[in-house]
Amino acid sequence: MCRNTNRIIIIAEAGVNHNASMERAREMVRAAARAGADYVKFQTAVPELVISSIAPKAEYQKETTGSEESQLDMCRAIHLPLSAYSELADLCRQEGIGFMSTPFDLVSIDTLVPLGMDFWKIPSGEITNLPYLRKIARRGEKIILSTGMSTIDEVEQALRVIEENGTPRSQVWLLHCTTQYPTPMDEVNLRAMHQLGELGTAGVGYSDHTLGIEVPVAAAALGASVIEKHFTLDKSLPGPDHRASLDPSELVAMVRAVRNIEMALGSGVKNVAKSERGNIVVARKSIVASRDIKAGEMFDETNITVKRPGGGINPMEWDSVIGKTATRDFPYDSLIEL
Repeated sequence: MCRNTNRIIIIAEAGVNHNASMERAREMVRAAARAGADYVKFQTAVPELVISSIAPKAEYQKETTGSEESQLDMCRAIHLPLSAYSELADLCRQEGIGFMSTPFDLVSIDTLVPLGMDFWKIPSGEITNLPYLRKIARRGEKIILSTGMSTIDEVEQALRVIEENGTPRSQVWLLHCTTQYPTPMDEVNLRAMHQLGELGTAGVGYSDHTLGIEVPVAAAALGASVIEKHFTLDKSLPGPDHRASLDPSELVAMVRAVRNIEMALGSGVKNVAKSERGNIVVARKSIVASRDIKAGEMFDETNITVKRPGGGINPMEWDSVIGKTATRDFPYDSLIEL
C-alpha cells in the first residue's frame, strides 16, 4: 500500500519489542494502525547470520537485559522465525497500515522480497555492509537509509554503492539518527538533517531514540519527510528497546502532534489566512476624526488620528490625506472619507 510521500511518513517501529511473541506482534500491528501511523516496522534476522558468538552487547543492552548472556543469545530469544513475516504483512493489509521490516542479513532480504514492501529500510549498522547494500540496491526499489554512527563521507559512500548497483539516490530517503538508547538530548543534533539534505536524495527524515515525543515533533517542524519511532505495548517488558520506546498512548500523541505540525507548516507563501480575514477590520486601524471637523477645514495633525476599526482610509495613506479639505462635516471618531 504505497503512501502519499508528499506528506510526512510516520513509521511505528515495533522492532523486536514483541519479544518473539506472535500474539504481541499482532497486537502491535493493531496498535500502530489505531495510532494512525503510516507503517509498522519489524526487524527480520537470522541471529546466527548477523551476530558472531564473540560479539559483545552494547552498554545500553547490558543495562536493560544484563551482561550474563551474549548478544547472540539475547537476539535468539527475541526474534520471530522468518515464517512469521508473511502473516504480519497480511495482517497489516487487513488493518489498513503499511508493512515494513528491516532485514539484517542476506537471507532475510530474500524472505522479505515477496511481501511487497513499499520501502527497503536499511538500518544504521548496515551502512558499511557492502554485500548487503549491493543486494538491496540491485532490486531498484525505494530505500530508507538510517545514518546513525555515520560521518557524512560514509553516508555519501553508501549512496554511491546504492547508485552503482541500480537504485538512483532520487529513490533514497536518508534518516538522521543517533544510535544510543535513549539518546541524550545534547547529542540529537537535529540540524544535521540539513547537511544530509544537501546530498540530493528523495528526502530527509529522522529516526528517534530519545525519550518522549518532542524531538520527532521538532524534526517534523524542521522539514523531516519521514519520522520513525520505537514503540512497545509495555515499557516494563524485558528486552533491550522497551525503555526507550513509546507506549501506545504516547504513539497516538506523537502521530497527532506530527500531523498538526505538518498542517501548521503550510505552503511557505506569506498571505492572509482564511480564518484571519474577518479580523482585519477589527485589528487594523483607519484615519478618523480626532475632534469634530467642519466642511471646508483642512485635514492636519490637529484634527485627524489613527484608530480602530479598519475598513476606512489606510493609515499608510496619511501623507496623502494631510492638506486635503473636508468636503462635509466629520463628527469626532468618524472615519475620514475623501
